[in-house]
Amino acid sequence: MLDTALETGSDLHSHMQGWRRDLHKHPEIAYEEHRTSQKVAELLRNLGIEVHTGFGKTGMVGVLKGQQVADRHIALRADMDALKLTELNTFEHVSCHQGQMHGCGHDGHTAMLLGAAAALAKNPEFAGTVYFVFQPAEEGEKGALRMLEDGLFKRFPIQEIYGMHNWPGLPAGEFAVHSGPVMAAINGFDIRIQGTGGHGGMPDKVNDPIIIAAQLINAVQTIISRNLSPIHSGVISITQIQGGSGAYNVIPETVTLRGAIRTFYKADLELIYARLRTLVEHTAAAFNAQASIEFLEGASATVNHPAQAEKCYAVVERLVGADKAHWNPEPSMGAEDFAYFLLERPGAYIWIGNGDLNNSHALHSPYYDFNDAILPLGAAYWVKLVQSLSPLA
Repeated sequence: MLDTALETGSDLHSHMQGWRRDLHKHPEIAYEEHRTSQKVAELLRNLGIEVHTGFGKTGMVGVLKGQQVADRHIALRADMDALKLTELNTFEHVSCHQGQMHGCGHDGHTAMLLGAAAALAKNPEFAGTVYFVFQPAEEGEKGALRMLEDGLFKRFPIQEIYGMHNWPGLPAGEFAVHSGPVMAAINGFDIRIQGTGGHGGMPDKVNDPIIIAAQLINAVQTIISRNLSPIHSGVISITQIQGGSGAYNVIPETVTLRGAIRTFYKADLELIYARLRTLVEHTAAAFNAQASIEFLEGASATVNHPAQAEKCYAVVERLVGADKAHWNPEPSMGAEDFAYFLLERPGAYIWIGNGDLNNSHALHSPYYDFNDAILPLGAAYWVKLVQSLSPLA
């Protein structure tokens, strides 16, 4: 019965597509997901699922008990927030909020988990309890951490937690599962270079911070190529350069550089921190100037627990076949705050194909749209995972 309900073209597929497109049309950014959370809570209650709100401000948890009583408590998570991004699509469900867009597929993630909730509520053929976690503020705003601070794992006896993200570039109908690192940690930094400004035609009378910044930008890239182990991955990206008054003939007093560091391992991050601090201070000193760096804590690396990853792989292999179930592909240098959950509980975070890049725009593209054709498959994965983790399996 579950297999039929989750087939492409089924009534449930139609409902999921409707939910997804409604969410896409009405995106809400971090901690402002009021309409979204209200809609999700209403749908869950209509399914007879117990709803608890107020986690991470706009997050919530749905609780569903299986037919067989068992000490088994599994959480499934979907993110709900949109990006601060202006959508350039022209289809009917295009964003009606200027500067806000579901450019990462969280609308689809929410719809797939709602679909799984509907299927499991109608046919609770599993043992134990499943918790449907709808998280706010994933896009760099630490919504997962806020949910934990609000007592997610204290109020509910969750033993394992699982997440899933759509993945453009991976063909629709396929999955990828990692045993270990999936997504990188991200940590920001601000560099302030203090020189002495003056007339652009008299550079000998000033100490130009722009020249120092240029030297530093080049030097920073040697950290990855000459200090980090070549078998480890890391990225240092300087993404902002700020300096100058707008005048063509004025050398500024200060220049600010901002950027981000992406790593998988704590030791690599500590090495990069140390080398950055040395290069910043000493490069400035070489030009008789001063510079400082401030590090900004971001999300930890998303690292799957091997035993839980193997369970997920077994499910997707049965669901789509070994040829469409990819084990341990290269991890991504993107970041994901599902990492906070995995630091507290065993679990795994997998990718579901959104389509190859000829048919699916990249994540965070203003032309991106979630592939509605994969909604039944994603919901079916959640259902099969819950069933596989219960004593009834």
